[in-house]
Amino acid sequence: MKVSYFPGCTLKTTAKELDAYTRASAKALGVTLEEIENWQCCGGVFTTANDEIATKLSSIRALTEANAKEQPLVSVCSACHNVIKQTNRAMQTDADFAFRVNNYMRMQSDTYTEYHGEARVMHFLELLRDEIGFDKVAAAVKNSLKGKKIAAYYGCLLLRPGKTMQMDDVENPRIIEDLIRALGAEPVIYASRNECCGGYVALDSPDSAAKQSRKVLDGAISAGADLIVTACPLCRYNLIKNGKSDIPVVYFTELLAEALGVKETEDAQ
Repeated sequence: MKVSYFPGCTLKTTAKELDAYTRASAKALGVTLEEIENWQCCGGVFTTANDEIATKLSSIRALTEANAKEQPLVSVCSACHNVIKQTNRAMQTDADFAFRVNNYMRMQSDTYTEYHGEARVMHFLELLRDEIGFDKVAAAVKNSLKGKKIAAYYGCLLLRPGKTMQMDDVENPRIIEDLIRALGAEPVIYASRNECCGGYVALDSPDSAAKQSRKVLDGAISAGADLIVTACPLCRYNLIKNGKSDIPVVYFTELLAEALGVKETEDAQ
């Protein structure tokens, strides 16, 4: 299976391991990630202003390239996925926004084909669940994670806004827990797994960010977790910064690569 892949800026810098483990795991599962050519920053956050299109054009270019290849557009960073998915939704539902975007894109290229949100946007977690299937992931496991108690941390951007992201139940998600089970480990359920870590207020109010992070960390620890897994580089940074080594916080793809037997290969590179 071939898919278009949008890595994003952070996966090329401070979160290189998230990208590396994703690529290694995809290869082990028979998926070819075709990186989008000349991709640019997704914008970092989806701006809801209707008259603001500049920061969304990177997503549009990636979406139109994937659509031309008739491939789903896959990302793994929660922030990138959120921006791309919301931009695609805007192209489907906001005629004025789509009109202005298409006009701008036509001025940049004579070969541009009008776009209205036709591409399928998927997070790597959705690719594992909906295309590969967690049963096949379980069958590919070489190093079972049996005995580990793992807490999933979703954060804000992976699930919300629910009507647009449509990944899982916003209040009671299970996609990461189902992956944890497929890898042989025991998922730990705790109340703050889908609440904000405070990352977006870390500069304006570091105390508030630290308080939010502590709530997440303490909740996972109290529930008996050995470690926390997340898909968001900002969440991981914030939890580690405020956790002070209370509990390891790793990317879900690292666990996947470990269970599939390809983690050591990436660690050696």
